[in-house]
Amino acid sequence: MTDTQMTLQDTQFDDALALTLYVVQQQTGYPLDQLEADAEFETDLGIDSIVQLEITADLLARCGLPSDSGKLSGAASIDEMARKLARAFDGRPVAAPPAAKGQGKTAGDGELLDMLLKTPHKAPKETPTFPAPTTETRTMRDFADMPHRDLFHKVEAFDAFYKTQRDAGFYWYGMPLESPCQNRAVIHDEVSGQRTEFLMFASNNYLGLANDPRVIEAIRDAASRYGATNTGCRLIGGSNVLHKELERKLADLKGTEDSIVFPSGYSANVGTISALMGSRDIVFTDALNHMSIQDGCKLSGASRRIYQHTTGALERALERSADADGGRLIVTDGVFSMHGDIVDLPRVVELARKYDAKVLVDDAHSTGVLGKTGSGTSEHFGMKGQIDLELGTFSKTLAGVGGFVAARADVVEYLRFYANSYVFAATIPAHVAAGLIASIDIMKSEPQRIETLWRNIDHLKSELLKAGFDLGETQSAILPIVIGDDRKTLEMGRAVRARGMFCQTVVFPGVAVGDARLRISVTSEHTLEDLDLAAQIVIDSAEEVGVQTHV
Repeated sequence: MTDTQMTLQDTQFDDALALTLYVVQQQTGYPLDQLEADAEFETDLGIDSIVQLEITADLLARCGLPSDSGKLSGAASIDEMARKLARAFDGRPVAAPPAAKGQGKTAGDGELLDMLLKTPHKAPKETPTFPAPTTETRTMRDFADMPHRDLFHKVEAFDAFYKTQRDAGFYWYGMPLESPCQNRAVIHDEVSGQRTEFLMFASNNYLGLANDPRVIEAIRDAASRYGATNTGCRLIGGSNVLHKELERKLADLKGTEDSIVFPSGYSANVGTISALMGSRDIVFTDALNHMSIQDGCKLSGASRRIYQHTTGALERALERSADADGGRLIVTDGVFSMHGDIVDLPRVVELARKYDAKVLVDDAHSTGVLGKTGSGTSEHFGMKGQIDLELGTFSKTLAGVGGFVAARADVVEYLRFYANSYVFAATIPAHVAAGLIASIDIMKSEPQRIETLWRNIDHLKSELLKAGFDLGETQSAILPIVIGDDRKTLEMGRAVRARGMFCQTVVFPGVAVGDARLRISVTSEHTLEDLDLAAQIVIDSAEEVGVQTHV
């Protein structure tokens, strides 16, 4: 290679790296001086797979490269993506990022490049690899962003892919129940046309309250008295006395001054975060947080700091932004929905106080599971009433639909007027509120339900660990069997169903590509016979499809 060719390649990589850094900064909110060239997207920056897709799509669009070329796929770090981008141009000049604010320089200029690059270039780190699937190599991630002149191009491509996977028995999403969802449930297979009773391990009905006759009776009575729905938002004709009573019950359960009820858990996260945060503020969100949290962070317009799933990563993110103006909010799941582990809440609160931040904990999978009374994560750690914002959903333990936030009275009142998903949406019907009130009362008066739940969790967890399965760091009713490869996971899910057990097969976008898993949800309604049979089914299915255990 001649000196001229080497100089051209070096310049091309510098330009590609400058553009990549710029796009990463635009998509994530990280300041340029905090982005290191060799930083890995997930492990160093906490950038999830969906945001990586947005970065890739932005780069390809800016450079006029085909969106489905695959030229940037598989890049684990910023400099690896830049090298792929430089190679894609094959000797042609790389597009430049916009001029730096106040400088008027382009990516090819030394001053802007020096500003963009915090550390010297390093060889890209190796990307983890998994066993290649035997047939279909694509995953659902491949259809998340396929820019094309025809808006429905990706729709048609996904439709063909999905039907093939569904007909092969891999995708079993949305199959309808034809019975109550208890420890066993009848499900209609729309592909085969068969009705089958399954051991049900895909339900979030943790305490069995969805089928309690007292809850059902409360719903029936309230529907007869108040009608089918409210026909309005809470501020204009939509409030019912049962909404007020429910909010008092929730505040008492969580140990706060007040609470506010939203139409869904999703809208509670989106509405609360976007109402409290603005463009001058910074929100710190765990990379594994639920998508409703991530969407709320985006919608708020605040600068986002997506931290890796550790309190060490959170502290580094807080420290880097210590001198920034504006408010700070740390948002975290209490129990992480696809992993089952519990946030280190005492450490999060300690960091929040050190760096003058508020804390929002999403207790979707904690309410009714953690704490002596089922109050959730704060009660589990002996910190009840000490968290700024405690959020939850009604669609799991509490056997209804909707979401809520418990907090100081003045914070709740502010949300009533500034959370758009509360102000501009009809709320839950009164009869749903009646069922929720009954569920809270039963949960508090019958603590043996939580005791039975934990007996069941410990029993099945012990059996699966004894068999050598990777359950991650779970400490909750969610037991993930971590497999990694999408195809192998889908094959195992199919094998489990063939043996009469239904649990969730989780692939992208539920988790990152390469982190696929089966997700088993334990409830208080499961018998010891159910649990032992489930463990044997999982063991036999793993052996059939060749999933390796650690035994």
